[in-house]
Amino acid sequence: MGKRDNRVAYMNPIAMARARGPASSGGPTIQDYLSRPRPTWEEVKEQLEKKKKGSRALAEFEEKMNESWRKELERHREKIISGSEISSKKREKRKKEKKKSGGLSSSPSSSSSSDSSSSSDESNNETKKKQTKRKKKKKYSRKSSDSSSDSGSESKDSVKKKKSKDEADRNKDNKSRKRRRADEDDRHSSSQSVSRSDTEEEALSKKKKKHKKHSKKKKKKTLPSSSDSE
Repeated sequence: MGKRDNRVAYMNPIAMARARGPASSGGPTIQDYLSRPRPTWEEVKEQLEKKKKGSRALAEFEEKMNESWRKELERHREKIISGSEISSKKREKRKKEKKKSGGLSSSPSSSSSSDSSSSSDESNNETKKKQTKRKKKKKYSRKSSDSSSDSGSESKDSVKKKKSKDEADRNKDNKSRKRRRADEDDRHSSSQSVSRSDTEEEALSKKKKKHKKHSKKKKKKTLPSSSDSE
């Protein structure tokens, strides 16, 4: 049994591509793009003129709209001015009518001159009384405003004083608390030191007692040994 021959013949890709011929592409080529139909110079001019006409039409439309808006604004202004003039005229007429009515009410009948003089005196007295009342009211209003301003300033000062007093009291309380805490800490530390010294003294006394007992025991042991030697 011999070995199988797995060798394959070599194929040149360039020769194969030449044998196939030119590749057929679906899209347009450069030649197609260069040979495309182009407009003439006359057609280009016509298109430009059409664009200019369109822009002119827009400009004309905008001018017409601006003119219409201007006319409407002028009409509105005229209406407002005429209304203000009418209102001012009406006010003047009312003032004149009030003056006339006041003059008629103050002037009495022309039949009796004495009545007219007395009525004129009474009207003068009434006007004087009204003027004095107005002056008094003005003075009272000024005094009340001054008193209100003074009371407001006094209230502000009192509030400031209260705040300062409260702050001072708080500072005092804080200081007293800090002092108390410091005293308590000192007392606690001193009590701890005293307790430590007491415990140390007790321990020393206990040690001394033990030492004395131990020394006594040693003496007792040495005494019989000395008697035996004698």
